[in-house]
Parts: sequence; C-alpha cells; structure tokens
Amino acid sequence: MIYGYIRVSTDKQTVENQRFEIKNFCSRQKLQIDGWIEETISGTKAYSKRALGKLLQKVEKDDLIICAELSRLGRNLFMIMEILNICMTKECKVWTIKDNYRLGDDIQSKVLAFAFGLSAEIERNLISQRTREALARKKAEGIRLGRPPGRRSAPEKYKLEKKRELIYQLLKAGISQREIARITGVHRDTVARYMRNILGIPSQAQRATKE
Repeated sequence: MIYGYIRVSTDKQTVENQRFEIKNFCSRQKLQIDGWIEETISGTKAYSKRALGKLLQKVEKDDLIICAELSRLGRNLFMIMEILNICMTKECKVWTIKDNYRLGDDIQSKVLAFAFGLSAEIERNLISQRTREALARKKAEGIRLGRPPGRRSAPEKYKLEKKRELIYQLLKAGISQREIARITGVHRDTVARYMRNILGIPSQAQRATKE
C-alpha cells in the first residue's frame, strides 16, 4: 500500500499544495496512491493523537508513506526520529519530496537505525541520571521520600470522605461492608480501612474476634 500523508497546522493553510507535490512526484515515479491521510493539526501534537498515529498502527512491511517533507511528520527532531523508528521496525518505507529523504532497506536506513537506538539509550541514561540526582538532592535536603505517611490527618483525601454521611446511614441500617462497598463503588477493603482509620469503627471481622 502507498499512502500520501498531508498535514497543515491551521485552517488558513491549504492541503492542495502538498497534494499537488505528492501527485506530481508519484506521476514521475509511476506510483499510485492507495490512500490519502489529511489532517489540520499542529505538528507539536503527539503523533499518537493524530491521524498519523492510526496510520502507523496499520502500516505493514513494504508499505510506503509519502509526504512533502519531514516537518509534516512532526515539529521536533525526537518526534520525527520516533516516528521513523516505528516505520523501520515495521519495515515500512518513508519518502519525502522536498528533503529527498528515503527510509528503506539501504545503508542510510541502517545507519539511522543505529542512530535511533543510540539516541534512545542515551536519553534513557540521562533520564535515569537526572532522577537519581533529584532523589539524592531531596534526601540531602531532608525531604521524606517514598509514600506519604498515614492519611488520618487528611481524611478529605480519601475516596469515601464525600460519602461519610451515606456510610453512617447504611451502617445504622445494618448494611454489611460488602454491600456498602458495592453501593459506593469501591473495594470492600477500602471501606474497611476508611471505617477503621477515619471513622474509628472496627471492621466486622475485628468485632467478631473481640466478641
């Protein structure tokens, strides 16, 4: 399958110029577009939230995506590299007209594959390093790391705090914790913890043990 991909950033721009370029190119190369993908959206928008993302999901080996230039795919280098890496992984070719760029089975693509992999590894290492440095700095500043302490002092953060009165009424009516959990839409253990930690009411199992 051969796809023509066209993207403009605003309604004031027209897709016709890009369509004209792609049609002329295909005419010279004796190619036939099987499907057009057109969208009006900023190139800074994540490709997964664009029509381009759906196209990347369905392309297969030996498919070809043709666009006017690489900047139509995205507005920053890392996004473009990520998109091209997806195409390489799926063995889908990408050709651009103005840049005269070709992503396929040639040595250029193999060099790019190495560059993509190396860039991704460097980025992962940098993220990991920045994370370690940030945690070390917070620890040195005396900031407590990990999960916050118990929530007894801030019951408003509990999922069930807004349903406190309802829970009281259900308990007065003799409704079981299992049924309260179903009514309030949470897990039974969440109800038990809320009753124990916030309302100061022991769970049914604890009451049974005491009895």
